[in-house]
Amino acid sequence: MGDKRQRARVQGCWAKPLVKPTSAKPNSIAGPGPGSTSWKAGPQTYEFQQPSRPIRDIPAEKVIEKTGVYDISHGPSGVSRLRLFTNFLQQEEADWMFSVLLAELPWSQKTNHRQGGAYDEPRLTCWYGELPYTYSNSTMQANAQWHPVLSSLRASIESHSGCSFNSLLCNLYRDCKDSIAWHSDNEPSLGLQPTIASLSLGDTRAFSLRKQPPPEENGDYTYVETIKMPLAHGSLLMMEGCTQDDWQHQVAKEYHDRGPRINLTFRTIYPEP
Repeated sequence: MGDKRQRARVQGCWAKPLVKPTSAKPNSIAGPGPGSTSWKAGPQTYEFQQPSRPIRDIPAEKVIEKTGVYDISHGPSGVSRLRLFTNFLQQEEADWMFSVLLAELPWSQKTNHRQGGAYDEPRLTCWYGELPYTYSNSTMQANAQWHPVLSSLRASIESHSGCSFNSLLCNLYRDCKDSIAWHSDNEPSLGLQPTIASLSLGDTRAFSLRKQPPPEENGDYTYVETIKMPLAHGSLLMMEGCTQDDWQHQVAKEYHDRGPRINLTFRTIYPEP
């Protein structure tokens, strides 16, 4: 027994030490070894990185639906102002005008041109005025023969607003699929800081506005102010001051049924240089 113990002690001194397994690198996961059924994650480290841009909140959309005067922005160029009259026309009068204009105006689909391609506007239009009107690289020819209902409406709006108008762009949104994209009415023929009177007849559609981003945003509209106005049957909206310089507007497509809507936009056109 003594010899065996002595030989064991001697063999133990000669035995090579066990090689310790190398530790896994940080942020790595060791896979299961042969015969193993479990995964073990190695130690992980995290380092906080300061955001390259400050975190900003997207402004909440404002809703305007009551009669009133609204100064929506004050910029270097001046004040952008909206005037809304929700019941400019009485119900029976608005109903009669809508049915007459829907049936009797010369509605047609205008073809516009953009980036070398042509496309049909997703709405119907017609134009009244002694001068032609050009937008989206397409011209609507002069038409001085005003419909009697339109002449009556122009006189009423001029008396109510104190402004004068010599032309009219009529838009017919046939259903929820018809729309007009983001734009400003800032063509040279409209002059500086134009006043536009927009009368709505028919089904209610959402009229949206968004502020032009400052130059440092490089055309990014993510954080700009936005406004939504549900324009109802018989309502009148006046866009004044710098609204066309500092804001854009649209009537977007909708995802639920809408009946036809007529939008009459009275404006003043000047001869283009």
